[in-house]
Amino acid sequence: MPWLKSTDHKAVDKPVETVDNDQRKIGKSAILGIYAKQPIPGQCKTRLSPPLSAVEATELYRCSLLETVQRMQTSDGFDLAICYAGQRSWFEQTFPGVTLVPQQGVDLGARMAESLNGFLQQGYRQAALIGTDSPDLPLALIDQTFSALQKAEVVMAPATDGGYVLIGESTHHPQLFANIEWSTAHVFTETLRRIEQCGISAIVLESWEDLDDIESLQRFLRRSPDTATGHYLRQNLAVYFQSTD
Repeated sequence: MPWLKSTDHKAVDKPVETVDNDQRKIGKSAILGIYAKQPIPGQCKTRLSPPLSAVEATELYRCSLLETVQRMQTSDGFDLAICYAGQRSWFEQTFPGVTLVPQQGVDLGARMAESLNGFLQQGYRQAALIGTDSPDLPLALIDQTFSALQKAEVVMAPATDGGYVLIGESTHHPQLFANIEWSTAHVFTETLRRIEQCGISAIVLESWEDLDDIESLQRFLRRSPDTATGHYLRQNLAVYFQSTD
């Protein structure tokens, strides 16, 4: 089969939005886009509310977003962009100097396809996207992604809830993003089915976990207690995590 399991394992005729920083960093062949929303109560981490209040869920999201960006900024092996939804001014003030690219498209799949295609059309040889729901996503997984994209057209890291925490392309395949039932347990398997059906070369990396419910937050605290998000959970939402003490 054309898609492979990694040995590391345990748009349509529209103008392309360009990376709107001053200049692309010379010599970088890879770019990582972080998909992010402006933290607004009622629009972030809604699957956690209840039991969390809308404000608590939003503050958790904001903390996870800040930590995700700060951690990814520590690598100089790729360019970094925030693919944002919300007011550009909020992202400019919160992340000064970080490349900002607005999300464009009618649904999540269309927006991700637009972002990846746009990055590749700008001359990047590898482009990948992550979200902000895995603030302890290993940096090694990002490095593995760009290494794998030197020999495969698509790279994914599954999420334990049935989606994926990361997707990357070296060749754009819009059919992997159209008419997908997003936020379901079938996203990853349906994407793999299309990869096989279309004969696309792909590599699947290690799975990781999104923070989508109280149980996943408890596992996160046990796994990554010293992260900024872990500190926030203990200091501000301890009532939900008594069993982790």
